[in-house]
Amino acid sequence: MLKEPKPGRVKTRLGRDIGMTASAWWFRHQSAALLKRLEDPRWDLLLAVAPDRAGLISRVWPNHLPRIPQGQGDLGARMARQFYSMPPGPVCIIGADIPGITPARINEAFRALGNHDAVFGPAPDGGFWLVGLKRNAPQPPSLFENVRWSTEHALADSRATLPDAKIATVATLADVDTAADLARV
Repeated sequence: MLKEPKPGRVKTRLGRDIGMTASAWWFRHQSAALLKRLEDPRWDLLLAVAPDRAGLISRVWPNHLPRIPQGQGDLGARMARQFYSMPPGPVCIIGADIPGITPARINEAFRALGNHDAVFGPAPDGGFWLVGLKRNAPQPPSLFENVRWSTEHALADSRATLPDAKIATVATLADVDTAADLARV
């Protein structure tokens, strides 16, 4: 899932530290490098873009990668929509602001879905960089509802929306939200 890298519309917390144009520039180049790294024959790479219309026609992302709109709602509603709309089989959703994502990390998540219903890649701030679902049974209708996004509770709240699921955890990776985060990577 990614947003078109427009100043003031993407990475705004980082933008408050380094400027909105600089944060959009960072995100554009970070996500381009990530997409290049993650093209792999073991999975289909699909871009869930926002804003819907502009993201679908944007020249920022590689033309050969298929795109779908994220749609309206908070992050949870947009992620749930992606899980509900995909064909049967395992699906992993990631953000594009995590420099440490590699094909090995994605493969680890898909392998975890072999004997788990769900997988999360935690972030040090209490959120997560990856969520995956096996999708071999109907998904709960309350998936990602009442999650306190952008807080230290996001991962715990998200796990709670999967009450009967066998959940795996993979590596903890940090995203970039502030200048201090950027300095660490």
